[in-house]
Amino acid sequence: MSNTEVRVNATERLNRNLSLLQSGAVVTIDISTPAGQKVKFRTTFIGYLPKKYVLIQIPDSNRLGSSSRFITQGTAVTVRGLIEGHEGTVATFISTIKQTLQLPSRIMVLEFPQKVSVQNLRSAIRIDTEIPAKVKVEQEHWQALITDISISGCQIIIENGQSLKWTKDGELEATVEDVIENESLMLQCIICSVKNVGGDLSLGVKFNADMKEKISQLINHIVTHEGL
Repeated sequence: MSNTEVRVNATERLNRNLSLLQSGAVVTIDISTPAGQKVKFRTTFIGYLPKKYVLIQIPDSNRLGSSSRFITQGTAVTVRGLIEGHEGTVATFISTIKQTLQLPSRIMVLEFPQKVSVQNLRSAIRIDTEIPAKVKVEQEHWQALITDISISGCQIIIENGQSLKWTKDGELEATVEDVIENESLMLQCIICSVKNVGGDLSLGVKFNADMKEKISQLINHIVTHEGL
């Protein structure tokens, strides 16, 4: 096979993957600032011109607040969106802002990506997040934060939890409140790692096997709603 044929096949696959995101689809935008801050917001995928650019709606300024200053030419962005008709499947690509437009509406023009990945959320993809949770310790509940999650497990930071005595392979129960249709989700977990971080306690946990369906729903919710 010639190099030209390889390039054509790669281009066709890239266009095919990107075309899975339909015009009007909800996408989540992640921006990492030069100072190490993370900016995340939800917006609308407008469309693309193959090998040229991708168009993304810029939310209203009152939704973005001070984060709007990071939407400038040359800024790197990660775009993630659920694929309609393919339950639990997400398309993701990394690009840079080529320019911004004010008319006919506020639009980000992104460089056409070099790669678009399509990933089923039931696999081991790990997503950075910030989900408030409560961890049950005997008869008390401690404030915690889920900082990343996959279908198999997550990282939990328990605020001021350095004094807690957790051990590897111990059982843990965490509750995420009002997350899916205003219902609480109880997570049954096994502890895989324990680490003190300042005055907080960081726990790496794996979910019980019967939690997969609920965790899949939670990850779908994160992808489509986090950043509002």
